Amino acid sequence: MVRILPEGRLVYGMQLPVQALSAVFAEGWETEAERGDLLAIACAADRLGFFYVACCDHVAIPARLADAMSTTWYDPVATLSYVAAATTRVRLLSHVAVAGLRHPLMLAKQYATLDHLSGGRLILGVGAGHVREEFDAVGVDFDRRGPVLDETIDALKAALGPEEFPEYGGRHFAFRGLGQRPRPVQVPRPPIWVGGSSPAAIRRSALRGDGWLPQGDPRDQLPSRIAELARLRRGAPLDIGAITEPVYVGEPSWRVGRRTLCGKGEAVAESLREYARMGVGQIQVRFRSRSAAELLDQMEAFAADVAPHLN
Repeated sequence: MVRILPEGRLVYGMQLPVQALSAVFAEGWETEAERGDLLAIACAADRLGFFYVACCDHVAIPARLADAMSTTWYDPVATLSYVAAATTRVRLLSHVAVAGLRHPLMLAKQYATLDHLSGGRLILGVGAGHVREEFDAVGVDFDRRGPVLDETIDALKAALGPEEFPEYGGRHFAFRGLGQRPRPVQVPRPPIWVGGSSPAAIRRSALRGDGWLPQGDPRDQLPSRIAELARLRRGAPLDIGAITEPVYVGEPSWRVGRRTLCGKGEAVAESLREYARMGVGQIQVRFRSRSAAELLDQMEAFAADVAPHLN
């Protein structure tokens, strides 16, 4: 068990803009943004005390989903490595790597290198995936992705551990006598957070994960899922996260959406403190914005006016 969230405190992170352009969450300005915008925002997160920045994962998007999902999904290892070179403190989260698309030794090589180069800042978030065509393209059985992910997590725990020559034997994967360097900086290994809100994902998080990354559950659904995690964990601690409603600090002069949390910093913080009362230790904040400059302004406002009231 590897826990990294500070006890009794609510910390905050964010998904990087630009790197994924799904219509579900991307802002309009991101389609015309450049890599410099992504890097400036990552550096601001580093400076402003964000606990992590996150990057999504898709290998290829089928035409039937391209309008809704877009085909822009940066590779998480490449993107987080790019960010790591320009930052010093902020943690680097894959939210989430579709782990079943790759052999666990390949994943271990990539993410151990990222942890090594970043000085021990990796959080490996993994999930089952949902796009059948991606699995078909790389020759992985989509219908067996759940059991494969279960075993992949077990194999990753061995492969990302302290041993240069890790050993693992399972139904789908087996390795021994094969050395990998560099080793991760984090000891005994980097944390593995499991994504998803289905019953299978919650069970996987509880029995195999170091943390839980929900899919974006409404607030009123979180307490029952957290209770189920606790039941399955039988008292063992777990780093629990949540994706908040969209946030806009201050009084917006444009339509930010009826679900958006907006207003003065203390009022926004009071609303977000409810997550901590549920047992959540980290929140992923999504800011509404019309430009990279406005997003940077929102991050500054959150760090100055909201964060001091979270705990």
